[in-house]
Amino acid sequence: MKTVDEQMELARKAQEQISQYTQEQIDEVCLAIGWEVYKDDNIEKLAEMAADETGFGNKESKIIKHKRKVGGVLHDIKGAKSVGLIERNEETGISKYAKPVGVVCAILPATNPTATCGGKAISILKGRNAVIFKPSSRAMKSTTEAINMMREGLKKVGAPVDLIQVIEDGSREAVAELMKKSDLVVATGSGQVVRAAYSSGTPALGVGQGNAVAIVAEDANIEEAAAMIIGSKFFDYATSCSSENAAIPVEAVYDDFLKAMQANKAYLVTGEDREKLKNAMWQVNEKGKLALCQDIIAKSAQVIAKKAGIVIPEDTKVLMVEGIEPILSDKFYDEKISPVITIYKAKDFMDAYRILTELTNVVGRGHSCGIHTYKREYIEYLGNNMKSSRVTVRQPMASGNGGHAFNRMPSTATLGCGTWGGNSTTENVHWKHFLNITWVNEPVAPWSYTDEDMWGDFWKKYGK
Repeated sequence: MKTVDEQMELARKAQEQISQYTQEQIDEVCLAIGWEVYKDDNIEKLAEMAADETGFGNKESKIIKHKRKVGGVLHDIKGAKSVGLIERNEETGISKYAKPVGVVCAILPATNPTATCGGKAISILKGRNAVIFKPSSRAMKSTTEAINMMREGLKKVGAPVDLIQVIEDGSREAVAELMKKSDLVVATGSGQVVRAAYSSGTPALGVGQGNAVAIVAEDANIEEAAAMIIGSKFFDYATSCSSENAAIPVEAVYDDFLKAMQANKAYLVTGEDREKLKNAMWQVNEKGKLALCQDIIAKSAQVIAKKAGIVIPEDTKVLMVEGIEPILSDKFYDEKISPVITIYKAKDFMDAYRILTELTNVVGRGHSCGIHTYKREYIEYLGNNMKSSRVTVRQPMASGNGGHAFNRMPSTATLGCGTWGGNSTTENVHWKHFLNITWVNEPVAPWSYTDEDMWGDFWKKYGK
């Protein structure tokens, strides 16, 4: 087993070898590794391994996720400049030159261990960097297999294979050392993982807690909204942090929305069954804290219902409960990471906004929200007022937030949540975040101003 120092030395040597690659050369490298985690035989194997090893999600969804995430990242970087002069403004005299950040430590989640790995590797290598991955302990085999596949891709184009590695010593001390000795850390996973990255002393990019919530306004296409929400919530059994955790239809469409959800194979859990479901989902852990039960995370509705001791139709995709206020009086407000969704009734849009802010302020501040509406004033109100990094309009959030063909969000599995969520960025973390940029400034005609130009209007209003 190699030590962190030994792996870091290999990574730095490999990165140095490609530090002078041309744009064409590095783009070829990205295509090579991307193909290995995009082609059908490989991703079928990876999807099956990931589902079996982690017990999270399902093979069919993970195959789609590979196509979407890897293909999306490759689409985003195609033709993009990441080498040398990438921008020149003759008017300002500013030129920008892209350079590598060096060796990146990338920490991966158990929920998406192979597609996230593939997308991250492409984005990181686009900047002529090297990466050492730290997989989740429960996804080591599947992540390592994905990395080995990408190393084969590097061989095909004559690039050093140690540009992509997996940490061999997975101890807490070794991971801390890797983060400390890397040039940049990118962490996708639990809050604990992200906090460790930020406290490592190395520049870090992390994500905040998910808890995506969607408003359904009175003008929404109810059938379309329900189909999108169910599709998003059911996909890979809600492994995505962007999977809708709650929906807030307004009173005018509430009953129709519930019917449309049921038509899309959502089952409404009520009465004693609702209490059984809650008790099965949140249990006291070994630390004595009430926490989400690991046995229900990213499991099918059937598995969850069986654990709760409730009977549901065999074709159920999503379990649905009606929300209770005050919100904190009922645990179903919390992030569920499973095909279980809470439905809150709002009087109108502003009441829906109130519920939305309460939900996200408690869990998932800064992450994302959605709305099904065609009214510009509603969309703009959320844009102006929500402390969320994303407002996703008339889309399934599990796919829309992280970039999809039907929108232009950068493709990624790492969603920054800004200072609201304890992160350094509100952006979708993508290839541009793995570049150092040198600004070259040349003299141009100087700008000037008079005191009157600057303060004239101010003086008229307030005086000197």
